[in-house]
Amino acid sequence: MTAVSIYEDNDELRSLLQTMIGSTDDLLVVGAYANGQQVVEQLKRDRPDVVLMDIDMPGRDGIECVRLLKETDVRIKVLMHTVFEDDDRLFACLSNGADGYLLKKHTATHLLNALTDVMEGGGPMSPGIARRVLKTFSQVAPPKQQPYGITDREKEILQLLTQGYTYRMIGHRCSISVETVRRHLKNIYQKLHVQCGTEAVAKALREQLIN
Repeated sequence: MTAVSIYEDNDELRSLLQTMIGSTDDLLVVGAYANGQQVVEQLKRDRPDVVLMDIDMPGRDGIECVRLLKETDVRIKVLMHTVFEDDDRLFACLSNGADGYLLKKHTATHLLNALTDVMEGGGPMSPGIARRVLKTFSQVAPPKQQPYGITDREKEILQLLTQGYTYRMIGHRCSISVETVRRHLKNIYQKLHVQCGTEAVAKALREQLIN
């Protein structure tokens, strides 16, 4: 069972998220808050595995909350859940350690898969966000590419990961099982010397390991 904490200042949406997440068999809501004023104390008390974090909240915004969460426990997974698509907030969140970035307009179709993916080491992003990250890194001159030994299949999966595909979507696109996707990603992480999907995506884009 994956424990989830929710930070969302809109009361109606926060209640909807609690119901949506709580209706699954493998996710459990352990906390739901309207702001991040006591985010560190709540983390220590609730002990969530993943935090669903809004950005625009009163008092302390989600960008600052991500930094505090990661400083307190680097193992915690943080999935941003926001309406904002601008580069400043996006890269501020990623720089502070966010593990994924989901737009609220994709809540109904992507949220539950994104929560599962982020816990399995993925870096889920809304498709438009993934393209923006790709565009930004493609404008930066890459360092000398290292011989990581990534196979064509692994490169294909890494490409889809950078485009915001979930594990299930990758499996469907490549006609393989979700478990096979996990095995490929585990190999990719080992070859790239990274710990999770977000780091793999950043490295792949920075060094232009994919097209």
